[in-house]
Amino acid sequence: MSFTGKATFTAGAELPEIAEDVSDVIGIVSPYETPLLSEIGDPQREARSTYHEWLEDSLLANSDVINDQDITMPGSCPEFDVADISKFRINDQIQPEGSSEVMLVIGKTGSTLNVTRGYGGTSAEPIEDGQRINIIGPSAVEGEDFPESRFTARARQGNWTQIFTAGVEVSGSNMAADHIGIAEEMDYQKQMRLRELLRDLENTVINGAMAQSSPAGTASQTRTMRGIIRHIQTNIFQAGSGDVPDGDVLTENMLNWALRQIWEKSCGNVDMIVAGGAQKRRINSFLEGSRWYGPEDTRVRSGVQMYESDFGVCRVILSRWVPSGTILLLDSSRVSVMPLTGRSMHFKPLASSGDYERGELIGEYTLELKNQQAHGIITGLV
Repeated sequence: MSFTGKATFTAGAELPEIAEDVSDVIGIVSPYETPLLSEIGDPQREARSTYHEWLEDSLLANSDVINDQDITMPGSCPEFDVADISKFRINDQIQPEGSSEVMLVIGKTGSTLNVTRGYGGTSAEPIEDGQRINIIGPSAVEGEDFPESRFTARARQGNWTQIFTAGVEVSGSNMAADHIGIAEEMDYQKQMRLRELLRDLENTVINGAMAQSSPAGTASQTRTMRGIIRHIQTNIFQAGSGDVPDGDVLTENMLNWALRQIWEKSCGNVDMIVAGGAQKRRINSFLEGSRWYGPEDTRVRSGVQMYESDFGVCRVILSRWVPSGTILLLDSSRVSVMPLTGRSMHFKPLASSGDYERGELIGEYTLELKNQQAHGIITGLV
């Protein structure tokens, strides 16, 4: 005999007499994680002005390039022009890039070097315009006079602070009412807006741009910081063009080539690779040719968390805010995200003119990225 008694569904489509069953947990469906900020960590100091500056210096250069289109005897000419004659001193040993020949500088006039070719028993080899010349080192004559004093000029670099704000406003009735999943509506709104501001801070640290005119801001124009991508000017590697190997798909060969270029141009130590989802999967694919499984293995692992190359050990960070065709190669010791003094993320209660509570979340931050030559970008990836 079929059931004819009272059931839940007999109450009607809206189930008016059945108590609601609502989970006491609120799920946040939007992404808000900040992996790059977490890896960089808290700054050692705070910015003390809306324009934060730092000094950078460099050693005297130990390379230059040949700047002479009129070399008539490339394999034996005893003189040639260079781009910057001030980098060289008499009795410097020099060596053309890609050559085993060593030369000795015996004179210089204007932009022209006079050299002894095939110095020290080495064999003279052809040279060409645009070829790099490495300065091996100076050699002094015993008892000679004090050499000319040389030095480099320090340079100031800087970035503007950017203000991040979010308003919070909750009615008196809403604050008094019971809520599912939260203890107090005002506190919940503060937490949500703070997550948004931290998410936006990381996005800005990566992708932000500084205004070209009136960067300090005006009564009607905001002040914005320059992000990592726009800070880096030297080591920008466009996949599929120039000397970058292997087309427009990220390979281990390409990654090591980029790390080598950065290593050759600076004293930096790249220890962090930051990538979005697509390029993180490419890095994970480096393992495909070397995976192996034992008889007791029940898991497949394909995630690369650390990458060790000849040019350093790098943590691999997955950040959804990095553009999909780009990876960042960073020296984390030279990257800092710092608040203006007393302006880290905080809540400021504001006066209310009615039956509600209101306030503002405020934070003012800047990016300090020292020695932009110590970092790099690979872009144009698919």
